Amino acid sequence: MTENRRRHERLSTPPMYTPIRVRRLESETFDYEGHGYDLSEGGIRFELDTPIDPGTPIAIEITLPLSDRGPGRAVYVLGNVIWADEEDLIGPCRMAMAFTRFVREGDVTRLQAQLRSRALPRAA
Repeated sequence: MTENRRRHERLSTPPMYTPIRVRRLESETFDYEGHGYDLSEGGIRFELDTPIDPGTPIAIEITLPLSDRGPGRAVYVLGNVIWADEEDLIGPCRMAMAFTRFVREGDVTRLQAQLRSRALPRAA
């Protein structure tokens, strides 16, 4: 059996209701849009139409599902792509990001509150 190295519990997010925007750190604009699939305090699994190489530092805007409307609904995080599943050459690519730093004050608290609310199911 493979040892689970995760420090944080992952919860499944409804992709249609968990839009994300991604930018490479050298870019000033969010050039990629996609969907989140599962989320924890330490990272996110997501899908984009364009793969980003593992090890690439990125910034991500995650619109939290089940949150109020307005500016508090999104959290902004910096981190690194840790894997990309490029098996299918056509179509979206699933990737994972490990968080290194939350950008705005209060973002980590909003994320923790939603994760602890138990409104989302545990990821497999």
